[in-house]
Amino acid sequence: MYIHFIKPVFDWIFALICTIILSPVLILFTIILTIINDRKVFFFQQRPGQNGKIFLLLKFKTLLDKRDETGGILPDNMRQFRFGTFLRHYHFDELPQLINVLKGEMQIIGPRPLLVEYLPYYNDIQNKRHLCKPGIIGLSQVMGGNRLSWLQRLRLDVFYVEHESFALDLQIVMRTFKYFFQKEKTADIDSIFSLESFIDFRNNKKN
Repeated sequence: MYIHFIKPVFDWIFALICTIILSPVLILFTIILTIINDRKVFFFQQRPGQNGKIFLLLKFKTLLDKRDETGGILPDNMRQFRFGTFLRHYHFDELPQLINVLKGEMQIIGPRPLLVEYLPYYNDIQNKRHLCKPGIIGLSQVMGGNRLSWLQRLRLDVFYVEHESFALDLQIVMRTFKYFFQKEKTADIDSIFSLESFIDFRNNKKN
């Protein structure tokens, strides 16, 4: 009842209310990024959703689109800018994912959607993380984030799918508030857990 009806309805209503309430902030961020990054405000990236269905994840852009003399994109560390770092530090770049929730592609709480390139490397148990919709916040993030190993993260994702409930979601929400008000934030998850590190992890598991 909770997973299949109450939670989806609540997530949609909550995302709508948050979008309306935060609209002045979203508009302000949009204006700032429009000025700073030559009208390029949003970052779109394909991610696997429920049952591995691919969708476009939406974020605010936190890197400038600077290119070298040949037209090639510059390395990330050369495209950083202060406002983008601010957005990533407080995870404000994730706010546009409320639109993904309204479209039914994501839920508020669930395993974070990883890269499409990771799909061939999951084993049968780890692939269970795709049995539910991905979330804006997840269990592995509030249990350690980038301080966890790949194995720990994937185990927590599968644990969430197998034990998804109101009680577990409530604990994750409480831990999220605690994490947000910490003085020190963890680094961006996607930049720490790269495809290369994931492949290395899978290869080590086979050896």
